[in-house]
Amino acid sequence: MATLPSCKPQLLSIFFLISTTHFAAGEIKNTHIRHDSRPMILFQKFGFTSDGHVSVSVNHLSWKSKYQNARLKPSSLGFFLVRDKSFSRILNESEYTQGFCMLSSHYVKIVLRLSNLGAPIDRIFDGSVIVDEPDEYNLVFGNCQPEFEVSMKVRTEMYNVDNNGRKDFLPAGQHPLPKLFFLFFVVYTTFFAIWVFVCVKQRSIIDKIHLIMCALLIFKSMKMLCAFEDYMYIKNTGTPHGWDVAFYFFGFFKGVTLFTVIVLIGTGWSFLKPYLQEREKSVLMFVIPLQVLENIAAVVIGETGPATKGWFTWNEMLLIMDVVCCCTVFFPIVWSIRTLREASTTDGKAARNLRKLTLFKKFYMVVIAYLYFTRVVVSVMGSIVNYRYEWVTTLASEGGSLVFYLFIFHNFQPVEKNPYLLVQDGEEGCQMAEEGSLLEK
Repeated sequence: MATLPSCKPQLLSIFFLISTTHFAAGEIKNTHIRHDSRPMILFQKFGFTSDGHVSVSVNHLSWKSKYQNARLKPSSLGFFLVRDKSFSRILNESEYTQGFCMLSSHYVKIVLRLSNLGAPIDRIFDGSVIVDEPDEYNLVFGNCQPEFEVSMKVRTEMYNVDNNGRKDFLPAGQHPLPKLFFLFFVVYTTFFAIWVFVCVKQRSIIDKIHLIMCALLIFKSMKMLCAFEDYMYIKNTGTPHGWDVAFYFFGFFKGVTLFTVIVLIGTGWSFLKPYLQEREKSVLMFVIPLQVLENIAAVVIGETGPATKGWFTWNEMLLIMDVVCCCTVFFPIVWSIRTLREASTTDGKAARNLRKLTLFKKFYMVVIAYLYFTRVVVSVMGSIVNYRYEWVTTLASEGGSLVFYLFIFHNFQPVEKNPYLLVQDGEEGCQMAEEGSLLEK
């Protein structure tokens, strides 16, 4: 039997990934494991109250080994619950225990041990436990003989029981999320109504960018509504009943539209000039496909779960694509600032260009602050807050997004004689075109 110390470096990395993994909700999961030899497979992470329940059902179990004379010991396979803080204790325990197996550790709670195995069989194994010590637990499958590849179909249920005796499939830290998402839905719907009123009132001077911004509010509002329905159904039934599909649909268009708005505003399209230069078109055509790939990665991550091989790789891909996309949108803003700085040195319209330069510098700083806060600060918050306050990170992320939206829509709204939003024409338009061409060269 393989011992923990023999593959300690691998397990150290697994422990780190498990302890830093966050999940959207505690759905009822059906997972198919195929020819997997990983010593530990994380299925779910869940925050329990004082009356938590876990049940695991396994069928179509089979195994094989590349070693002809290898014999499987049934006691080496099983499911267990473990807290993040217990991983270091397990590693320490393994140092002083001969033939150590994670399933025999004093710091795990066994849910199901796959015993009495003869040949590969087609029977159902069921196991369940009651969690009476509130904390955040990881449901893990342990294989203390990694020379064996295991295949099986697994159904997992993790839930709390509320004061009325009903199952609640949301982790303890996500109970306020349905109300929170509905609140933001109301806020963005009101935001949309106000924006439509402003656009209708100033319909003689609105530009195409204002219509795209209108679409952004629609997609954001619908995404919040779908998130509300998604979490409500999961809370009550353990499954999203199709609302996750609608959530991904509107989330995709929201993401594409948001970055499109940032790029178009950064280029000065409709505000500084009624056209896009070739390099600006290239940025837009790079960001949109990247957003498509990013949303595909988000769907894979949300629908498969960490038990699937390559799940952590998809997380890394999502992070890389998000960072690249965020960095890319800065180029048009920097180009516009450089163009305005050059234009502000010319006589005649220096004052107006200086005002526009001030606005675009402010826009640049706000975009940096928004991306840094929602990507870095929120992630750090998620790693340090207690599991019971997991909803605070969502509130911070959505609150930061709302502030960013308010800044954009306020500063770039269709207002008559707004000195920042006058589209260049005549000699000024020619001058901006020439300066843009010179900067490209």
